[in-house]
Amino acid sequence: MSAKSEIRTPILSVVGHIDHGKTTLLDTLRGTAIAEKEAGRVTQHIGATEIPISTIKKICEPLKRDWTGIDVPGLLVIDTPGHHAFASLRKRGSALADVAVIVVDVMEGFQPQTYESLNILRLLKTPFVVVLNKIDRIKGWTSKNKPFLINYTDQPEYARKEVDARVYQIVGDLYDKGFSADRYDRIKDFARNVSIVPVSAKTGEGIADLLLVLIGLSQKFFERTLQLHLEAAGVGTILERKEEKGLGTTIDVILYDGKLSVGDTIVVGSIEEEPIVTKVKALLKPHVLQEIRMEQRFERVKTVNAASGVKIVAPDLELALPGSQVRVVKGDAATLDHVMNEVKSDIAELKLERSPEGIIIKADTMGSLEALAMELKDEGIEAIKRAEVGNISKHDVIEATTVKDRYFRVILGFNVGILPDAKEAALQAGMPVFINDVIYRLIEDYENWVKAGKEREKRELMERVSTPAKIRLLPGCVFRQSKPAVVGVEVLSGKIKTGVELIKADGTNVGAINEIQDKGKSIKSAEQGMQVAIAMKKPTVGRHIHENDVLYVNISAEETKALKKLSGVLSPDEEAALEELVEIKRKRASGLG
Repeated sequence: MSAKSEIRTPILSVVGHIDHGKTTLLDTLRGTAIAEKEAGRVTQHIGATEIPISTIKKICEPLKRDWTGIDVPGLLVIDTPGHHAFASLRKRGSALADVAVIVVDVMEGFQPQTYESLNILRLLKTPFVVVLNKIDRIKGWTSKNKPFLINYTDQPEYARKEVDARVYQIVGDLYDKGFSADRYDRIKDFARNVSIVPVSAKTGEGIADLLLVLIGLSQKFFERTLQLHLEAAGVGTILERKEEKGLGTTIDVILYDGKLSVGDTIVVGSIEEEPIVTKVKALLKPHVLQEIRMEQRFERVKTVNAASGVKIVAPDLELALPGSQVRVVKGDAATLDHVMNEVKSDIAELKLERSPEGIIIKADTMGSLEALAMELKDEGIEAIKRAEVGNISKHDVIEATTVKDRYFRVILGFNVGILPDAKEAALQAGMPVFINDVIYRLIEDYENWVKAGKEREKRELMERVSTPAKIRLLPGCVFRQSKPAVVGVEVLSGKIKTGVELIKADGTNVGAINEIQDKGKSIKSAEQGMQVAIAMKKPTVGRHIHENDVLYVNISAEETKALKKLSGVLSPDEEAALEELVEIKRKRASGLG
């Protein structure tokens, strides 16, 4: 077998922040290779476009003519509807894509969603290229449909300097995240450095540069990992499950290894525990260089080889699980059992550590579920009660209502809907349901809700209970010895209010504060650092209390428990005062005070 036939097509995924030009770049990648009328406004069926090496060579001709040693057969560019985290394209144990392109708007730089993509790429150890898009917006830059390196020399010096400055801003951002990067033509070691390729997806400038970098990366670093096993049973990942007129339920699949043929028995990951076993009735494949608009534009084929995007027509696919595996069975019943176990264990890998006191998360695909769980973990939220693919159901709401912790008694949904009866049940239960199609915004919405709730609880608690405070009687500031005693004090920590009871360091109660005065005016409270006068009816200065005595606000056991339960309510000084108070009471109760 020749070297060329031994290397399968590398799979490429394009990710990026909303409105940074991801869709335009994908359309331009197609548009440079097909008629202008075919570019743009693509309604997706199979989210994959094959770009053969012959087309790439033609586009890259101004930059490279000697293709000796390049055996990569082309690129398979994956696209998915809407924003999916990169991990939603997955195969067993790793990312489905071999390489990724992160699209960054040259005018806006890195955004939260860009960092989200970076985190996932790092986790999956996936090599990537940064596309610095929209350079046509740089003042003075004349963008043309030609390679960036060729167009760069024709620009005024101030425009070149501006582009260079924007590139190095991205270099700095990547450095802060632990990546070494530079403009692609200045890199010698592509294994250690991230390539930055300035482009204009709008005009087509830099597309040749990008394709050249991607092919070079694929050839250099994936010769071993892209070995194609044409005789092997096909293995793929489900991108989407669809109802197609005249075909019934179909699945759009990226076949990433082996061969798949009409008549093959396949095992498909299912929403239910047991995988689906069915036979392939038809295979519908996009034509090379085209996304499919309408069903009749598919090419019916008998066999597909990896890597390919293909629509599978087969019975019993109604419960097929997007993000799960499709595996061809070649052999006897024992082989079928083995393949079924493979598919089941792949889904089982997603089973996160469950907590009875945790949140319920739902997502549109298994990979999205992984990405959501990972981002929650990064935010310190590890308690997950259940994680499943699919729309939010009434069962989800009922289960969530059993959680005791009100801040975990919620449902987070990424790129899913909520069924009408579930919505009604959530409203009746007063239970929040957060839904978004961007992971970081979903988590942000949830965290803001938690923060607001805890702030409200804190305010309500502070109004309801006494807070820890410690004061010292100032020397030379006894204004009246008794009935009432009026003394000057300094608030060492916390806040004192009228009505609170005070105790000494030995636990003796010295009565309540009846009045607080600051510069002759009555006030309701005094905070740490303030020096004020307090009036108390019970004690006599010189007998019950003395100058330099330290007194504590007396807090009941119930109030202490409430304060300790709500984290973040007390300052470190207040927490220290509370611990001292608890120790005073413990010693007094045991007779040690």
